[in-house]
Amino acid sequence: MPGMRVTMTSEPARPGRVNEDFAGAVPTAAVLIDGAGIPGAESVCRHGVAWYAGRLGGSLLGLLATGPDRGLPALLADAIVRVTDEHRDTCDVADPISPSAAVAVLRLRGDRVDHLVLGDAVLVLDRDHAAPLVVTDRREVDIARSYLPALAAAAGDDDGYRRILGELRANRNRPGGFWVAKDDPRAADEAVTASTPVAGLTGAVLLSNGASRIVDRFGTADWPEVLALLASRGPAEIIRRVRRAEARDAVAPDDATVAHCTDLGAA
Repeated sequence: MPGMRVTMTSEPARPGRVNEDFAGAVPTAAVLIDGAGIPGAESVCRHGVAWYAGRLGGSLLGLLATGPDRGLPALLADAIVRVTDEHRDTCDVADPISPSAAVAVLRLRGDRVDHLVLGDAVLVLDRDHAAPLVVTDRREVDIARSYLPALAAAAGDDDGYRRILGELRANRNRPGGFWVAKDDPRAADEAVTASTPVAGLTGAVLLSNGASRIVDRFGTADWPEVLALLASRGPAEIIRRVRRAEARDAVAPDDATVAHCTDLGAA
């Protein structure tokens, strides 16, 4: 059966801290989940963000393995329902600060590659004779930009910071806002999706926003350079360079995950 090779690296923001990212693969698909939560979320969900990300990613991988002909939004919607049902009776799953996640999926299906991005994860297709195709869902980034001055002003004021962050998160999964995996399966229909012929693709990479900052925040490389680094030195080098840029610019580190997919369609 045709498949692909997937090489993954994931690091928590700091040693000893729980990693709220998830990455996994089956022979024909790769999944990356970037979990999100805010201080105080444990008061509404006793499981936590890492639990949510892992459960969502594991459920989605299982569905990808057993439902190869179903659309990616439908599979993601089913995974959201399954995970929500696991803690609906114990947690306030509808609360704006309950755990949520960004999602990126790559699936090999016959002579095509399907992809899905929901939230601020990033997926890049490496093309033979064209510039890389960068797939993003910028709605959360664009909305968050208007909150950044207030968040910066509230630094050191835990209550104020949580209040403003809560206001930002209240834009989730509503028209005119941004969409993430949380408790509402309808969010999956808002994902950015497309299908591309395998011919002409040399690979693809899925990144959490803690890893994609090498390009979109620090600008220490462009996407062709990232793809070249992946080919020559692997995903760990991307994260190493992110950590170096974070230290240089005194930026708080974030969980960082990279899943590099190659040999698409190999038997």
